[in-house]
Order: sequence, then C-alpha cells, then structure tokens
Amino acid sequence: MTCAIRCHQLTKTYPGRPPVEAVRGIDLEIRAGECFGVLGPNGAGKTTTIEILEGLMPATSGTVEVLGMPWDKADREIRQRIGISLQETRLSEKLTVMETLTLFRSFYRQGPDPAETLARVSLQEKANALLKNLSGGQKQRVALACALVGDPEILFLDEPSTGLDPQSRREVWAIIEEFGRQGRTVLITTHYLEEAERLCNRVAIVDRGRVIACGTPNELIATLGGEHVIEFAVAGDDRGPAVAWDDLPAVTEVRGDHGKYALSVTQPHVALPPLLARVNESGRELTGLAIRHASLDDVFVRLAGRHLEEDSVEGAPQ
Repeated sequence: MTCAIRCHQLTKTYPGRPPVEAVRGIDLEIRAGECFGVLGPNGAGKTTTIEILEGLMPATSGTVEVLGMPWDKADREIRQRIGISLQETRLSEKLTVMETLTLFRSFYRQGPDPAETLARVSLQEKANALLKNLSGGQKQRVALACALVGDPEILFLDEPSTGLDPQSRREVWAIIEEFGRQGRTVLITTHYLEEAERLCNRVAIVDRGRVIACGTPNELIATLGGEHVIEFAVAGDDRGPAVAWDDLPAVTEVRGDHGKYALSVTQPHVALPPLLARVNESGRELTGLAIRHASLDDVFVRLAGRHLEEDSVEGAPQ
C-alpha cells in the first residue's frame, strides 16, 4: 500500500539549560487512505511531531517524506496537496465566513467552490456572518473548511475537537469521516480516547517524545489479554494490597493499589463471583464496582503507568 507520510528517527530539541527533547526518535509510516491517530497526554510531543510533518517547523534530525517528497526539495508542491487545521486557528474576525473561505481558496491552484466547501461543513446559513459572531463549534468547522477548500490529499488535524461541546465534537467527527470515505488520508493528534477509537484505523501512542505502541485500536487493546476491565475499591485496603487478585480465574492483569484496582479479564462472569467471595472472606467491604470494555487508556496505563488524562508537560510545546 502507498505510504502517504513517512518519518524516520525524527527528533526535536529545544535549546535551554538543560535542552528539552520534545521528540526523541519517532518512526511513522502512514498509509494512503487511512485515518492515523497520534494519541498521548499533554506534553507528549504530539503537536511538535505533526508541525514537523506539516512543514511548519524544522526537525533537529531525522527524515520526513510527504506524498513521497521531502520538504526541503518540494515544499511548494506538498503545500498544494495538503490541508492543515491547527490546534489554535486564529482567523480574522472582521471577515465573513464566505470571505474567509474565498481567501483560502485563492491560495490553491485547484479545489471546490467555497460555497460547496461551506455546505460540506453544514454552515451555508452562516455564509455572511462575521467570524466574531460564531460559536466555538462553528469556528472550528470554519477552520476545517479552510483546510478542505484546496481539495487536499492529506488532512492534518491537531486536536480538532478540543474545547468543543459533545454535539459540536460529533459534527466535526462526521466531517472527518466523510473525508475519509473519499479515500483521502487523515493524520490526527488527540488525547480523547473516544475520538481515536471512533475515527482511526491505526494509532501510535506517544509518551515523552517516543512511540511506545502502534497498531489498530483492537490490536492494542488485545495486548492486555482481556477485552473487559473490572474496576473495584475495597475499604480498609489503603495501605497496600492486603489481598491478592492475580490468581483469580479469567484475570490476565492486575493494576492498582491502595484499595483501588483494575483487573483485565477475558470473561467477567467467570472472574466476578470468586472476586466477590474473596472480598467477603477478607472481612473487607467493597465500596465500588464497575465492569466496562477495555480501552486505549488501559493500554497507556499499562505502558506508561498513568492515565492519558494526566498531564506530563516537560516545559516544551507539545
């Protein structure tokens, strides 16, 4: 399958005392026609990586190819064939939506009519509205329209739904899914698990500037050894694991301590009865119990020892 984006041993070091290594040898191969997600907590190096791939920032070392071309030899050609929506897009609020799209369309040698692109993001009724009068979700859809108006082969999206309400977030997802159905390539960075699991064919989990896992969401979740997680809390067990759980039937992995635990299990109905019996035998009280499907967050916890939602800012841009 054709490779749309490739980078090898990508690094980015910001000067300082000491220097900050934001990206530390990342290798990626993103296939043409797939939606590829770069998933990780704040400060993991996601935005730095995507800005290098977009040609907005030079790498300290390593190689990058977009559509088979290096940035230093074909920057003009690459820019005509990609669309970019930044984490924070600041457009002129004194322009109308249509004026904004018309301006962006003028930057490209080909592409749909701005009115057609506006319909694509369901903002026809806002064509003559000033940007300053739009809601946050509407502004995000305008930013997406600006990225789409040049009819790109690759769409770069950096945290496209951050700060949006659930309805606006799903509207943005629908636009991305429609783009993918046309056989185009999407590279998206996110720290939202639901976003990655819904949109992405494959994901790379990034932490502290390195790729720590890569595969389809189902493949990564399968590495846990169980598709389900039993979460529970035990009163009086806050000083350490007074009761063992790893020998229970159907349990493949135990995470947690100090009274709060998460068990990866293959069959919840097999693991639950002996779990409850053991809690009862210990003389302790169960203070919480939930059963859910395993997620990419469980994969990240296993690999990094903390949740995706926890910040890991190291003093450099993301």
